[in-house]
Amino acid sequence: MAESRTVLVQTRSRKTETTFSRLVRSGALLNLLYIPALLLFFIFIFYPFFKGIKISFTNWDGYNQDYKWIGFNNYTRMFTDPEILKVIRNTAIYGIGSAVFQNVIGLLYALFLNLNIRTRGLVRTVIYLPVIISSLIMGYIWYFFFQYQGGAINDIILLFHDQPSNLLGDPNLNVWIITFVNTYQYLGIAMVLYLAGLQSIPRDYYEAATIDGAGPLQRFAHVTWPLIAPAFTVSMVLNLIGGLKLFDVIVALTNSGPGYASASLSSIMYLLYFGREDAGYAATIGILMFIMISIVSITALLFLRKREVNA
Repeated sequence: MAESRTVLVQTRSRKTETTFSRLVRSGALLNLLYIPALLLFFIFIFYPFFKGIKISFTNWDGYNQDYKWIGFNNYTRMFTDPEILKVIRNTAIYGIGSAVFQNVIGLLYALFLNLNIRTRGLVRTVIYLPVIISSLIMGYIWYFFFQYQGGAINDIILLFHDQPSNLLGDPNLNVWIITFVNTYQYLGIAMVLYLAGLQSIPRDYYEAATIDGAGPLQRFAHVTWPLIAPAFTVSMVLNLIGGLKLFDVIVALTNSGPGYASASLSSIMYLLYFGREDAGYAATIGILMFIMISIVSITALLFLRKREVNA
């Protein structure tokens, strides 16, 4: 009796293993594993996005349960709002400016740290350390450098001039100050990506180029730069998206002021929703930001991917 039960159990286990292996080979098990991720994506991405589209056609204040459908009035208002062009310009500066500076400085740091120096581990840590700090905290840290009363930079200026400089209140400067702070915080990501790309290049390529008489600049142009194209693509697109949706640093340094002089699309959405209780118009700005980020990032990705193939 015991022997028959053992045989029965072994037979069932073999059938179970066979069924499991069939599921694995057919890919059905992997498809089932996608379901939790798809549910989370739907709950936290798709549903809020389509809800935002719905709200953009209303005059909802963000709190009251009663609201009216107003059609395309919010979109008409957005395209005729003179402040929106300024905000779009600021957003483009934050996105493109930060991406350019982060990639240039990050590549220079990576080239330096790729050399055989003793302290490269310490330098790498120091450069990457700001990335792990909250953007809001980083903004407040730099606020104490740039603030009008008692700021560290103005304390130095007062040594040579009678009046401090209102750096954060100057519309011609505050956008670039915010871009600088964002660049400083996240250039470590570009550095790590480029460093990984540089360390994956075989040394034989450099030796062959040196034998052929190539100098340092020629080796960089014909060996290094083409082979780190994938790292450049990833770093550029990530930094573009991060800069275009910049929010925390702006709130900490200027709170989009004076007026909307340093506002981005993200920060003006915040002010419209919580400051003016104009959730419908804020949702409309959110749709504009989504379209802008999608167009810029997808265009950059396709262009840079084509460069990878050509390289």
